[in-house]
Amino acid sequence: MPSQALPIAPMLALLPGRRIVPDPPAMRCFSLPSSIGRFTAALKRSGGPTGGVPSRNRLRLSLGRAILAALPIAVASQSACAHAGAAPPRNYFPPTANGATPTLYRGLPDPVIRALGQTGVPIGQLGLFIQAVDQPIPLLALNAEEKFVLASTAKVVTTLAALDLLGPAYRWRTEARLLGTIENGRLDGDLLIVGGGDSRLRSEELSKWFAELQSKVLREIGGNIVLDRLAFHLTERDQALAPRPGPERPHHNWPDALSLGDGVLRLQVEPASGRLAGLSLQPPLADVTLVNEVRMGRGCVAKAEWEQAPADAIQRQLRVTGNWGAACGQHSKAFALLSDSDLTARAVGGLWTQAGGALDGHVIDRSVAEPVAANAGKPGAAAKAPVAAPLPALFSTLNSQSLPQLVHEINKTSDNMAARALMLSLSPGFPTKAATAGASIERMQQWLRTRGVPAGDIEIDSGSGLSRAERGKPRAMVQLLRQAWYDKNARLFVDSLPVAGVDGTLAGRMREGPAVGRAYLKTGSLLDVRAIAGFVRSRSGRVYAVSALINHPDAPAATAVLDALVEWVAALDR
Repeated sequence: MPSQALPIAPMLALLPGRRIVPDPPAMRCFSLPSSIGRFTAALKRSGGPTGGVPSRNRLRLSLGRAILAALPIAVASQSACAHAGAAPPRNYFPPTANGATPTLYRGLPDPVIRALGQTGVPIGQLGLFIQAVDQPIPLLALNAEEKFVLASTAKVVTTLAALDLLGPAYRWRTEARLLGTIENGRLDGDLLIVGGGDSRLRSEELSKWFAELQSKVLREIGGNIVLDRLAFHLTERDQALAPRPGPERPHHNWPDALSLGDGVLRLQVEPASGRLAGLSLQPPLADVTLVNEVRMGRGCVAKAEWEQAPADAIQRQLRVTGNWGAACGQHSKAFALLSDSDLTARAVGGLWTQAGGALDGHVIDRSVAEPVAANAGKPGAAAKAPVAAPLPALFSTLNSQSLPQLVHEINKTSDNMAARALMLSLSPGFPTKAATAGASIERMQQWLRTRGVPAGDIEIDSGSGLSRAERGKPRAMVQLLRQAWYDKNARLFVDSLPVAGVDGTLAGRMREGPAVGRAYLKTGSLLDVRAIAGFVRSRSGRVYAVSALINHPDAPAATAVLDALVEWVAALDR
């Protein structure tokens, strides 16, 4: 067996009862077989301790020579281990020429076969690859060289790339800039709000920021509030392979550089003592009248729709109808009833006024250059961002959560909007230079190459998994995961993954059995896709990297197949 670099900290973490997370960033390593072999050979050449009982001085000299002889290999191994994945790990076992991969376990485990037999999914539509993070030969493989739609397991790739390329200290920035001068608390001109891609920006944070600005120096705006969302430049072609957003599907909203609450309007409904239920909107919207026609009575139904009005109308009415019983309690319903730009504009106006500020003008969008028509080819590949005019001096900044917190939310809750915004943030020069889909895709491909992933083995488009162009080979996903285990950001990444039976998208799955608390997995689902990717600690304490995907119309009924696979790995004694 070839010499292998064995990191000390992750090895300790593999012991039973230990967490499956290594201790980054410092993970010293050494090449155990080669160092011991060199050490023994050096001892023999130096004349001891074999071949009789040496003197004390001779033994010291022999040991010293042996250590010096073995040291270069240990140092070289440590250097290779510390490098953040410029090439595949030395213990990566590539597939054979015909696509078949030798594995430690032949065939599928019985629990997986039984679960698969209860679905209508052919075995050819299931792809999987499982390999211990510290072993050269995979445990199990099936269709591992076929490319499958990744669904939300694409977020594994997006968040790993972001942690590596942007760094844990990275934050999105929303900026306030003045187009005029302030005198006695009044701005003679416009207030420019520049979006920096913060898809996690909430109305509560914006309201607090506005209140801080007003308490210091800026209470009245003599002109307009101008919204600048030029940091993202996307075309219709860029969205072609992702599902279109709709009123009942707000999680499909397109990314926006100045988005508020994921572009989602939340309607809160609660029982009331009168004839009508209690209604409120979050965020509050300027120039919007809420028409309440939700009667107290049987049922828990509330439906919202806009009254007919011209497309450029400023005043709008939102009519809510339905029935709400006392037993329904308080409930929040999410809708995508406005375009992201219209929602943000109305919310900014409403929040500025709610915080106590005065606005003489309106909330408007900053004018932009006409987008350049994209040529034929990959979505986003030819799109060019308009060149923005220089910005006025910075007045105040609102920072997002740190990147580890963003990654935690993206992976635990499978936040599509945040994942797509994070993917765009990889675009070179962002946010000074507007991000395009093509530039971010190209940088992702470059990063995958630095990780030793062959071209085409993993393809990321939107970064969220909503696009069906996001495909990957199970073997390549595990290769990436095994490298991630030894990365300096390993703890941040593993802690972001849902835990079986405990939290995130796995809170309701595998709640009993060997996988509870031992499987750290990103889940993925589309109408015809079910997928998992992450790590499982077996009963023996060994950690396995796992990628399993099902692409078939009956995939929703095959979630139990993936759970059976995870539980089988968790129960292993090897």
